[in-house]
Amino acid sequence: MAKIAKRMAKARELFAGKSNVSVEEAVKLVKQAASAKFDETVEIAMNLGVDPRHADQMVRGVVALPNGTGKTVRVAVFARGAKADEAKAAGADIVGAEDLMETIQQGKIEFDRCIATPDMMPLVGRLGKILGPRNLMPNPKVGTVTMDVKAAVEGAKGGEVQFKVEKAGVVHAGVGKVSFDEAKLAQNIRAFVDAVSKARPTGAKGTYLKKVSLSSTMGPGVSVDIASATQA
Repeated sequence: MAKIAKRMAKARELFAGKSNVSVEEAVKLVKQAASAKFDETVEIAMNLGVDPRHADQMVRGVVALPNGTGKTVRVAVFARGAKADEAKAAGADIVGAEDLMETIQQGKIEFDRCIATPDMMPLVGRLGKILGPRNLMPNPKVGTVTMDVKAAVEGAKGGEVQFKVEKAGVVHAGVGKVSFDEAKLAQNIRAFVDAVSKARPTGAKGTYLKKVSLSSTMGPGVSVDIASATQA
């Protein structure tokens, strides 16, 4: 614990007086502050001017990061017959129907993304209380309820990131690893911010993008200049 506290103190010292910096400077600071023995994830948090308790202010979507996430994504697919074969061929880690439902009901959730063909949704719907809170419930709005199983599996494996606003109006996600090249991280960050910007709901009033901050898994956060984050 003492080592962690010492690392955090050093990182905070590095970040002292730094706020609303450019994406490039934020990436540089986060990479310098990362000192864990593993390849930390670079995480983005965006405070939005929405109240997700209202349906017309819900923000959710999916974005394909240009340089991937650096994370191995385990994919489960609910499908039968030819679509199950298609999922396996595309690289899905787990494929099933009733058997997969029973495994999940037993508390074995060994996947990061769940995809289903439309005909499987009555079955998957029974798992709402388990998958919903974990943000794993298949949803047509983010392309995880689809007949194009091959594209959905390949997208999940290839660096697609789903996002959904939380109760406090915050969206957060991993946008790469600290081992990534600075330019590639900056590219991923801007792609993510752009996707969230385009997902602005009809009910959002006033300022939509309120704050953007960046951190590594074990490090403190630094606020990013919104204009810099929204540059093309």
